[in-house]
Amino acid sequence: MKKTAILGFGNPVRSDDGIGCVVIEDLKKRLGASPEGISLIDMGTSAFEVLFQLKGHERIIIVDAVMNTNEPDGTLYRLPASAVEAAIQDDPMVFLHSLKWDQALSYAKKILVHEYPDDISVYLIAVSNTHLELEISDVVREAGAKVTDLILTEIGVEVPI
Repeated sequence: MKKTAILGFGNPVRSDDGIGCVVIEDLKKRLGASPEGISLIDMGTSAFEVLFQLKGHERIIIVDAVMNTNEPDGTLYRLPASAVEAAIQDDPMVFLHSLKWDQALSYAKKILVHEYPDDISVYLIAVSNTHLELEISDVVREAGAKVTDLILTEIGVEVPI
């Protein structure tokens, strides 16, 4: 099994925006707190300091919410590594406490250089509610559960039907 880092982005006090963190918690429940060969990282909203933890991983899987898609809440997207590479940015004005996953990958690539993995996938879940509240909507929570199952399948863990 490839050494894999699974990163969940989002703000857990901004309703559906916190779905990436919820998926990480679901994976911890399903896989246990520290599964062999897999790093489950709740990125929250502060990504920069966590990027060094990616060293030595052969695969990165990212989960985040996405807004303004014109699709219903809960719509799932999976981006291949080629689309992620196209989105990598180099912005010297980025605020370190407000990194998004594409910016985080840009910095990870600079930090890890030759150890930056080629195997990267991104799961995005369409959301519209990012109000200051703790609850995740049912439709987005269901989409998060689907993403959890997709990730488990991707990393080779049998998912019960």
